[in-house]
Amino acid sequence: MKLKISSTIFLGTLICLSCLQYDEDKPQPAVEEPEYVFEWDAIADSATSMGLNQNFWHGEKFYSNASPSDGNFNYWPQAHALDVLIDAYIRTNDANYKTYMDDWFVGVKIKNGNRFTNHFYDDMEWNALAMLRAYKATKDDKWLDETLIVWEDIKTGWNETMDGGIAWKKDQLYYKNTPANAPACILAARLYRERGLQDDLDWAKKIYAWQKSKLVEPATGLVYDGMNSNGDGQVQKDPGWRFAYNQGTFIGAGLELYAITKQSVYLQDAIKTANNMIADVVMSPGGIMRPGDNGDGGLFNGIGVRYLCLLLQNSGVGSSAREKYVNYLRNNAETLWLKGTDHGKVIFNSNWTTLPGATGYLNPQLSGCMLMEAMAVLESKNYLD
Repeated sequence: MKLKISSTIFLGTLICLSCLQYDEDKPQPAVEEPEYVFEWDAIADSATSMGLNQNFWHGEKFYSNASPSDGNFNYWPQAHALDVLIDAYIRTNDANYKTYMDDWFVGVKIKNGNRFTNHFYDDMEWNALAMLRAYKATKDDKWLDETLIVWEDIKTGWNETMDGGIAWKKDQLYYKNTPANAPACILAARLYRERGLQDDLDWAKKIYAWQKSKLVEPATGLVYDGMNSNGDGQVQKDPGWRFAYNQGTFIGAGLELYAITKQSVYLQDAIKTANNMIADVVMSPGGIMRPGDNGDGGLFNGIGVRYLCLLLQNSGVGSSAREKYVNYLRNNAETLWLKGTDHGKVIFNSNWTTLPGATGYLNPQLSGCMLMEAMAVLESKNYLD
């Protein structure tokens, strides 16, 4: 039985029941507990329009790191805030979200020194991916123009230390990691699909091949974070460095190249990594994504969610795998909404099983928004039936 229950009705029911006299010697009929109904479209609306925009939007047209606002600007979360705005705009066609997107374009560029290029290659990639999505959603050329400027800068990060790969940042060219390579592969592949330039596809394949050979465990599909951080050529295999966003972006890279080439190996790579991510006791203890923090780590789960949601919608994924992914996302979303959300402000915690404190933080908020927007997509496409 599924019912929508208001607190007033529920309280009234309790009062009425208390007035009844029961014969304790007689067996009482079982009372069926009403099941909570999750209306994911409405939840996504409240998460993005109220939780994100009302609590974190700054008057200078960017998203503040905390709520109440601390006025602090961090470049890479702005990309994921733009992604969430695009999710909501595509879902609702509400022009208000497009207004936020246009304001974002002005404010974030100013705060970043009147440009979208940056010191960190991975941060540029997140923003380029989001701006390319904004172009696809709006057909406004300004988004594509800036994406291409950033893409040219990203390519300068490739060097032959560790046999290739894009560096993490411009003053540490020897350190290669997944956050600087898997998103770059997604970007190159999507640019190829947009422009049809062979050079973009060549970049996507080159980056993917390097990423898979250096930072993916062949047997399990586990995606490692990085290598050569200390100049010793070693891969970071500490279990504490298993992050959902690395798994997600490698899944996304495989999906993009599968869409272009139709070579099944790319899809199978993505499925293997997804299966490992949702079963891994570090990344998904008890089937719930590991708690992040209020800093960078608060964003990792949302990125993993984004690409897992894309994977399960691919027609090449079998029904049993699709059901497994849907149930995983559903379990996480229901847990976050019931246990990890301040419903008064619609603020999400970095730990999806406990309530947030008095201060809200942008990165966990974005992860929660990405999860709720993903559930709204799955609901609208009848994957939750």
